[in-house]
Order: sequence, then C-alpha cells, then structure tokens
Amino acid sequence: MYEPFILNPLPHKYFHIVLALYVFVLLVVLSFFATKRLSLIPSGVQNLMEAYVEGMYNFMDGIIPGDVRPHVPLIATLFLFILFSNWMGNVPGFISPTSNWNTTIAPAIVVFVYYHYWGIKKHGLVNYLKHFGGPVPWMAPVMFILESIGHFARVLSLSLRLFGNIMGEETLALILFTLVPLLVPIPLMFLSLFFGLVQALVFTLLSIVYIALAVEETEEH
Repeated sequence: MYEPFILNPLPHKYFHIVLALYVFVLLVVLSFFATKRLSLIPSGVQNLMEAYVEGMYNFMDGIIPGDVRPHVPLIATLFLFILFSNWMGNVPGFISPTSNWNTTIAPAIVVFVYYHYWGIKKHGLVNYLKHFGGPVPWMAPVMFILESIGHFARVLSLSLRLFGNIMGEETLALILFTLVPLLVPIPLMFLSLFFGLVQALVFTLLSIVYIALAVEETEEH
C-alpha cells in the first residue's frame, strides 16, 4: 500500500490513527453545523441530517423489536464514520483508515459490547446468559462454549470483512492506476464510492441484526 502525503507526527504504521481522527473531526464539524441554528422548519445541513436520522430510524424500526430510539445514535454514527473512512481513499494522497484492521476492529468491539449490554439490561445477567446454554440442560456446558465462540467470532467477522474488502479494493485500484493511469481513475472512483457505501451498509446492517437478536432473545425468556 502507498503512504498518504499528509502531515503526520506519528510513525508510518500509525497513519490509520491520524486518518481516523480526520474522519472524527469531519463528523464533529458536520454535527456542529447541523445543530448550530436549530429551527422547527429545518434547512441546509440540519434538514439533511434530520432526513438521514429519520431514514436510519425507519430502517432500524423494521429490524429491531421494541423502541429503537436508544440505538439510533450509535448506529447512525457508525455508518457515517465507516462510510467517510471508506471514501477517504478516493482523496489523492490519502488511504482509507478502514484498510487497516486496527481501525475496523474498534467499531466491531464497540458493537459487541453494546448489544451484550442491551441484552443484559433487558433481561438481567443470569437470565440473559441462560440462552447461551440452549434448550437441553445436559448439553448446556458444551452449548455455552460454542455459543460464546460464535459471539466472539462476530467481532472477527465484522472487522475482517470490512478490512479485507477495503484493503483489497485499494490494492486493486493502486495496481490499475499504475498500469492504466489515463483510463482507469474516473470510472474506478465511482465504483470505489459505491463499494464503500455497500461495505458501510453491510457493517451497519449486521450490527443492527446483532442488537435485534440480543433484544429478541431476552424477550423470548
């Protein structure tokens, strides 16, 4: 992978931290302008962000049972962070922070902790853990181990899928730019934007499903 030509006080292997901070600052600025002058009749950035939040709410409402409002802030923020991180690789001299596994595993761990927290909050620690043992009492120890491994595998699944796809896409783009510099850039850029959107949607959708499963499991008990 090539190195981004940006001001970076850290060693090269930590470029992804600086780039992730750039995305963080971008989200903070976007939030500032969206809430700077709140109005009952929204316009500009406020109107755009309200439409986005409402769309995210409606999307989650069809998947997560019960009240989805507590989950909207995390999921909506995760989607924007991952989307902008994926798209950053299209800026000349930059790479996508999500092309580094250290970046993608962080939101995956956040999702892992978050949906377990809601599972415990909805039903209590003991009762929530009961479903890990399955319906057959004598198989509970084995099922608990297998179920626990499956939940930890979700962290790897979320992080490695995003990391692998974005790194592969950027590597392919770099190769094509090197071989055919005049014909490839513009079509490949549009394809990269679409690909980054799809990967952000996949990560977000899986996160919503995990939350929904945790809530459903507690409600079944």
